[in-house]
Amino acid sequence: QVQLVESGGGLVQAGGSLRLSCAASGRTFSSYDMAWFRQAPGKEREFVAALNSNGASTYYVESVKGRFTISRDSAKNTVYLQMNNLKPEDTAVYYCAGRLAYDGSWFPHGAAHFGSWGQGTQVTVSS
Repeated sequence: QVQLVESGGGLVQAGGSLRLSCAASGRTFSSYDMAWFRQAPGKEREFVAALNSNGASTYYVESVKGRFTISRDSAKNTVYLQMNNLKPEDTAVYYCAGRLAYDGSWFPHGAAHFGSWGQGTQVTVSS
């Protein structure tokens, strides 16, 4: 298992931008699919974005398409979530997650399919 530490959260006005970072420890980072989830107060944890181990394929929840971009820098063992045009409904604790890459084209997005989690970072978007 890799250890994951998120950073970059904060308070921003609607329409603003933030970039979240997730630093991973361990030598197997390049073998991990990575994802971002979020959880707002009183709501279930929600899938936000993911990319596969080689970064060639990305996935997004419909509500963030065109605004958020997930990327990874394997040299730095870091995955990023660039968030633009933020909205108040994006307010949540954001979690980084990882798993050893699945074979083939199957790429489930559910939280149960990710075994490594960070502690979360708060993102608050004011209107």
